[in-house]
This record gives sequence, C-alpha cells and structure tokens, in this order.
Amino acid sequence: MLIVLKYGGNAMAAEGSEDPTLDEVAALAEVGERVVLVHGGGPQIDAELRAKAIEEERVQGLRVTGAATRDVVEYVLCGSVNKALVRALARRGAKAVGISGEDGGLLAARRAGAVDGVDLGYVGEIAAVDPAAARALLDAGFVVVVAPLGTDVTGGGPLNCNADTAAGALAGALGADAYVVITNVAGVRRDLHDLGSVIPRLTVAEAEGFLADGTFADGMIPKMRAAIDAVRGGARRAVVAGAGPGAIAAALRGAGTELVA
Repeated sequence: MLIVLKYGGNAMAAEGSEDPTLDEVAALAEVGERVVLVHGGGPQIDAELRAKAIEEERVQGLRVTGAATRDVVEYVLCGSVNKALVRALARRGAKAVGISGEDGGLLAARRAGAVDGVDLGYVGEIAAVDPAAARALLDAGFVVVVAPLGTDVTGGGPLNCNADTAAGALAGALGADAYVVITNVAGVRRDLHDLGSVIPRLTVAEAEGFLADGTFADGMIPKMRAAIDAVRGGARRAVVAGAGPGAIAAALRGAGTELVA
C-alpha cells in the first residue's frame, strides 16, 4: 500500500517527545508499506516570525509570504522541521530521507497572485508534479519526508506552497492508495464549533458544494481542496482524521472524514 500522509504542524509533538503518528509511520515502514510524509510547520514558522518581529497575515487559510517570510519558511521547513522528523523516524528504526519539493523537480509552482484583493507574495500554486524522485526513494525502501516548497516555474526561486495543497497534488501524482491528513481535529465538521458535527463520508461533488456554500472555512478550505485534488488526480481516497495513537490505522478504516470520487 502506498500512503501519502499530510502531517500538520499543529499535530506534531515536540522533538524528543512521544509521537504516536511517527511511531505508526515507522511501524508501517517496517512491514513494507510505502509512506510519503508531507509535513507542515505553521506553529514553528509563526514562532520564528514572532522572534524576528515579522508581521504575519493570512487570507483564506493561506499565509501571505513576503521575501523575509519566505526566507523564514524555507529555513524552518527545510532546515528544522524536516530534519527533526527524519531524526525522529531514525530513532524509531525507520530509514527516512528528507527532501523538499524543490529537489528533483518534485513540485513546480507558479505564484498564486491575489486572494480577496491581497497579493499572497511568494506563495505557490502547484503547476506540475514530477514524482520520479519520490518513487525512486520509495523503491529503495525509504520513508520520504517532504517539505512543501516548490520551484518557481518562472525562475524566481522557491515558493511557499501550502502543505495540504502540496500533499494532495503529490498523492494524486503518485496514485496513492490513500491520502491521509492527520490534523488537530477529528474530522471535517459541518460546524467548526460543534465537535459532534463531523461528516463521516463525502463525495467530491458534495465537498465542492460545501466549499461553495461556505460550510468549510479558514484552514479547512485548503485541506478539502487538497483532498479533492488528490482524489481527482489519481488517489483512491482521502481521509481527514485526528491525531493520536493508531490514527493512521483508524483513518484507513474510515475514521474521521473519508472523501471518495
């Protein structure tokens, strides 16, 4: 089975702490499952931006990224979070390789432009995915840990790609058996503030309807768009589920919210 896992910064444990998601990734790798882990790092980026007194702004869940913010994003995702995850997996006995979307032409991106009249700056929309590097590493038995930076197709340097967007595009291009989003909520809710409103199963058409009518808001917007892209792109299914012991296995059994064609 090929699993593309989106592991959100909000769900990550501190380095050196217990982390049931990484325990499960290592256990999956040990029995021969193929895993690509695409990570975020929002809280870690926020902390570094505060430390550097760089103002943060978001539009529809997307981080507005000026030149200074882009430098912080690249440093934190590629130089800090990515390698911390590789080390954590190694401690659990898993062979892992950390790369970014810039490596091997994995993710090509173009600048996203403006949303709601606000220029997102160095934020990238995925233009193309070349999964060859990821496939080669998977074939060699590695867990592939991916930081969501893309290469600007215009030659303008790295672009900050939303981790959900990058993970969904990669899941589709790899034809994943499952695209699994581990986050800090137990699934997609009809009402963000109602814990009991988790939707167990959605079709792509239903999810698009909820996006259009405003049911999904803020950070859930890119998550659901990415899940739709994954399924449309070739993944068999997508699941959004909460973190915790056995979260991936539970998601594969249908916990959280499952999205199918």
